[in-house]
Order: sequence, then structure tokens, then C-alpha cells
Amino acid sequence: MRLILGSGSPRRKELLAQIGVVADAICPPDINEDPHKNELPRPYCVRIAREKALAVQSAPDDVVLCADTTVALGRRIMGKPQDAAEAAEFLMALSGRRHRVITAVAVRKGEQLFERDVVSAVKMKRLSNEELNAYLATMDWQGKAGGYAIQGPAGAFIPWISGSFTGIVGLPVAETAGLLQAAGYPLYKERT
Repeated sequence: MRLILGSGSPRRKELLAQIGVVADAICPPDINEDPHKNELPRPYCVRIAREKALAVQSAPDDVVLCADTTVALGRRIMGKPQDAAEAAEFLMALSGRRHRVITAVAVRKGEQLFERDVVSAVKMKRLSNEELNAYLATMDWQGKAGGYAIQGPAGAFIPWISGSFTGIVGLPVAETAGLLQAAGYPLYKERT
């Protein structure tokens, strides 16, 4: 039984390592992640995680782990910004407000699919122009849903969360451990 991580995210790899899990292979699937017309953030996130898990090639006894993290401001899905201007737009929209970070996890073994999504509330402080421009200059916004990562420099902008810190980072560890165990993947075993 191999564990295939369907994500190129170094953060997800690090979070798995916290519970002693090292993927045997890393195979990020290439799927269309565009939201459907009028699709709401939570169903969108769940759908993308599921589609990723179904797109990864695997043997029948392999366990495939995929996840998707979405930042939602009301009904608006804030994906990964295309450029610094869009990152600035996202951050100014989030500035001084609460928003949700949704991470959906899908674990597949053969035809079986185990799924879970975790929703956390996050408050971002009101950003000054100096803070915004200094943050944009770090380039840390690249490849991050909503244009920020709580575990990076933008962590200084987040005075309050309610929910799963690891879910906000990109992989809710407790829920992921439960899904892996449900799929028959032994978490606490001697690794060879």
C-alpha cells in the first residue's frame, strides 16, 4: 500500500510529517479549478478536492490524499491571485473583516472515497497602505488562496481565528488522520 499525495504544496507535506506520514509519491493532478457559475465556496472546495482525488492515477490498494483550500468572503471565492494587483484587491477586501477559510480533504482507496471539510473563521486586521505594499513586495502572496498564508509574513495581520489552524494552513491534521485511518492507512507503524 502506497500513499500518494495529490498536491505539490510543501505545507501539506510538512503537515503530514507532523503525524509521521511521508508520502511514497507526490502527484499533483492537473484539473480545471475554475468555479462553476454561482457555485458557493464550500461546495466548490469539496468538489475540487474530490475531483483531484479522482484524477490521480493509482493502483487499487494505493491511498490517494488530496485537498483544496479556499478563502471565502461571504459568497465570494477568493482563489490564488494571478498577479500583485489581484492580490492587493483580495487583501483590501479582507482588510478589517472576518472571512472563512475552507479546506476540503478527499482520500481515495480504489473505488472508496472518504471526505471531510473544515471551515475556520479568520479575522484580518485593517491593513495600512505601508503594510499592504510591504507584504506584496515579499511575493508571499503567490500561489496562496486569498493572497495570503497565515504561517508566513501575513500571520502578523491575523489577530484572531476560530477553528483549525492546520486547516487554515492547508490540511486539517486531525481530520486528515481520521480519513487516512478510515481508508486503512496505518498511521502509527514502523516505517521501513
